[in-house]
Amino acid sequence: MNVRRSLRAGGLGVVVVALALLPAWTSRADVLNQAFLVLLYVTLAGSWNALAGYAGQINLGHSAFFGIGAFVMRYLWIAGVHPYLGLAVSGGAALTAGLIIGIPAFRLRGAYFAIGTLGLAEILRITVGNALPIVSTLPAGFIAGYDLAHRYYLALVLAVLTTAALAWLMRSRLGLGMMALREDEDAAEATGVDVLKHKVIALVVSTGFAGLAGGLFAFYHVSYYHQLPFSPIWTFDALLIAFVGGVGTLVGPIVGAVFYVLLKEVLAQSLVELHLLVFGALFILVVLALPGGLVEVAVRLRRRPTTQALL
Repeated sequence: MNVRRSLRAGGLGVVVVALALLPAWTSRADVLNQAFLVLLYVTLAGSWNALAGYAGQINLGHSAFFGIGAFVMRYLWIAGVHPYLGLAVSGGAALTAGLIIGIPAFRLRGAYFAIGTLGLAEILRITVGNALPIVSTLPAGFIAGYDLAHRYYLALVLAVLTTAALAWLMRSRLGLGMMALREDEDAAEATGVDVLKHKVIALVVSTGFAGLAGGLFAFYHVSYYHQLPFSPIWTFDALLIAFVGGVGTLVGPIVGAVFYVLLKEVLAQSLVELHLLVFGALFILVVLALPGGLVEVAVRLRRRPTTQALL
């Protein structure tokens, strides 16, 4: 087990080094853009997975915290605040909003919690659409100094931090408590797990990284629509990526993000109007046939030779 874990960590390290060298290998903006989106989705799906996959609390309002992070970052950045400080504040703002909104919502369970969070997210989306200008454009000086590679490296650092935090959480006592209440909340409480404490910690991790992802998204765009990051599509993208990759697993959001971005690019070129339908059908297929996602496929393939040898 330790050898397998070391090999997995070494493989992820090689991938991170290769990604860090990508801007030196190519100057193509389309390649960097696609790689940026993969890394952004790794953070977004990982943040959703922290609450839903680990603690079993299905959050259908995840876009609210992504949007809050984006709004705060965009406002501070244009106001002259250093982007790094703005990014940190955006994560903190989303985390604070998560505590204010989420703790009362934890009175709800199961489908009621999911529907409640979706309703809160829709309230924010409609409010932002009515109260703020449609488009936010950057000053000329900001556009002149725009550096895609800089955004790419920020996305890489954020994806690595998210994955490292989830890896630590998965192997900690807190993570074990979260997984216990995911399986059976009443049974976990009966065995001494502080249900509210574990839910709140999962919420803090989830909303904090969602806000950081939103802040990075706002820092990435030149022409920016305030209502866009509050769209429910960001929730369902994160949900789809986590389930396709392997919900409740560490590498699931990574595998799912790569698969999602590459397949979306292919479908957008050949089936522009049908790619959402294809993704919907894919999601249903995965949920019904492969509840463990693509990670489960890899596990089955790895175990098959051993089974055949025993036979």
